[in-house]
Amino acid sequence: MPRVLLLWLMLAPLAASADFKSKIDQVLANSPALSNAFIGIQVSSLNDGQTLYQLNSDRLFTPASNMKLFTTALALLRLGPEYRFRTQLAADHAIDATGALEGDLVFIGGGDPSLSGRTYPYEYRPGSAPGSGYSFRGVEELAGQLIARGLKRIDGNIIGDDRRYRWEPHPDPWSIGDSTWEYGAPVSALILNDNSLALMLRPGTRAGDLAQLWLSPPLEYFSIDNRVRTESDVERKLEIERKPASRELRLRGVLPMKDPGESELLAIDDPALYAAEVLRDALQRRGVAIHGQAVMRHRFADDAQKPTASPEIQAPVVLAERVSPPLSELLQVVDKVSQNLHAEVLLREVGFLRRHNGSRAGGIDEIQEFLREIGVAKEQYVFTDGSGLSRSTLVTPAAIATLLAFMYKSSYRELWTSLLPIGGVDGTLATRFHDHPEAASVHAKTGTLAHVRALSGYVSGPDRPPLAFSILVNNANAPASDIAQALDRIVLALLD
Repeated sequence: MPRVLLLWLMLAPLAASADFKSKIDQVLANSPALSNAFIGIQVSSLNDGQTLYQLNSDRLFTPASNMKLFTTALALLRLGPEYRFRTQLAADHAIDATGALEGDLVFIGGGDPSLSGRTYPYEYRPGSAPGSGYSFRGVEELAGQLIARGLKRIDGNIIGDDRRYRWEPHPDPWSIGDSTWEYGAPVSALILNDNSLALMLRPGTRAGDLAQLWLSPPLEYFSIDNRVRTESDVERKLEIERKPASRELRLRGVLPMKDPGESELLAIDDPALYAAEVLRDALQRRGVAIHGQAVMRHRFADDAQKPTASPEIQAPVVLAERVSPPLSELLQVVDKVSQNLHAEVLLREVGFLRRHNGSRAGGIDEIQEFLREIGVAKEQYVFTDGSGLSRSTLVTPAAIATLLAFMYKSSYRELWTSLLPIGGVDGTLATRFHDHPEAASVHAKTGTLAHVRALSGYVSGPDRPPLAFSILVNNANAPASDIAQALDRIVLALLD
């Protein structure tokens, strides 16, 4: 190798480091949105592992949804990209010659997060209304299989069984208010439409009328006290009141006559019971007589360490089955959309298969083992959930950079980077990096909580060396859009 070229290769990272430092320092100095925040940054070369920029990179931060980087990496490596979840309808007996099923019909949750109207593989659909992808399509498919077997009558109950995972619907570190909304939906092995539904309100036809109300999917599950009135020339005011884990909603306020309306995504209280109700309704609409009720089965803390019996042992006769898309497509939704519930399910599924412990603790034990394997010290993280909704989850930018470098060098590099949102193109980065087409070379995971913003991932391109970066911002008190723009400017500095 010519000496001049060798010298350039040795000095280029040092020059790049100085260039990055100057540009990033300028962004930090000229961004009022970051002036009072606690900021951690690490930028590393993926060619040689050299650190090109550091700021508080060994300090612990709340990462918000950057936690999903660890959970999705764990699932990909421990389960494999072709792994699929199975959902079954089963019973103690087969359907007899008259179409009758003696005993209960059991709806067995296998942890499949795809029982919804969502499209796989992931497609970015700008302007989609909240809840527009909700559907009972998966349940209808299972019900159709029973009808094809000749089912006409069920003598027992419809049981929603989510015992594959321990019943811990809301991790202790989550805020109690999270349980009301879709982003804090309860964790279960039975999942329909992300364990949530859409409540839509529109003005009535005349002043004084109650607001019009719809649910999507259209199943009467909540008891709703609607006192939202339609008025002319008033300022909109809406309040939704719901006690934690309750099925009662109280709606208050006023909507102007020409108001476009409001859509809210609400978490359901008990996914296994909800799934049983949905299946019961689907079968009754097909003319099946059901003598029993919709009920649920959970697995509680006192037997959390016992290996869960297989579906064949729980109910010997499998009458219908649905298989999920491959894990690679499910992971794309987790990272592109930043789906909390799906991340929590993946954590538990790894715990279930690797440690016979489908619980939050089982998954965290496995993720700690994974981090030990890739060289992340225990002092660099405190994990209390799989999604990052918990403010007790902490991690250093250095640990995130280590994970990113490990996955980039793994055999899953192309698949792994494809899971992440692309700057200005899709996922949670679709509306970022305005007027910067070069940001399409950014693949990164966002993170958002009150007073927390994060962005970690990769920048690459044919004319620049690949870099891994992690930017964590805590204790910020500026508007979220201003903080996001500051983070984007830091990433753009890496592209110059």
